[in-house]
Amino acid sequence: MFNFFKKKNKGMEVDAVVDGDIMPITDVKDDVFSTKMLGDGFAIKPTDNQIYAPVDGTISTLFPTKHAIGINTDNGLEILIHLGLDTVELKGAPFTVSVNQGDKVEKGQPLVTMDFQMITDKGYDDSCIVVYTNMDLVKSVTPIEKGAVKHSQKVQTIEFN
Repeated sequence: MFNFFKKKNKGMEVDAVVDGDIMPITDVKDDVFSTKMLGDGFAIKPTDNQIYAPVDGTISTLFPTKHAIGINTDNGLEILIHLGLDTVELKGAPFTVSVNQGDKVEKGQPLVTMDFQMITDKGYDDSCIVVYTNMDLVKSVTPIEKGAVKHSQKVQTIEFN
């Protein structure tokens, strides 16, 4: 009747994956991301080369070209961490991955070392994009406030349906 004792769903907090400057996903210079075709999320222009897990979960996908990693959370959310734009063409050269498919990871755990100097020297965008790919589970995502962030800093909250 009044739901006084019903536990409030605070949502799931998502942390920054890298030190840098955060922006809304709509600012990414690639229509697949900026139009939210793959889902909502955010992007960070990196100022450091270490990429960290934004949530606790299991590594569900590890692309052979090392440019993207999928993480599934215990509540079913699928998160894609995409390292740079069109970096699939670099065939894994700028990435050193420290996890394997099937590994359990904790928020803040190092996942990849990224040579963003190599990426930008070859003319690619080094933005690190975090996308929630199964938006059917998501009721709302808090907006991103542009500015400098540190890895493992809370940057977004997801409320589930």
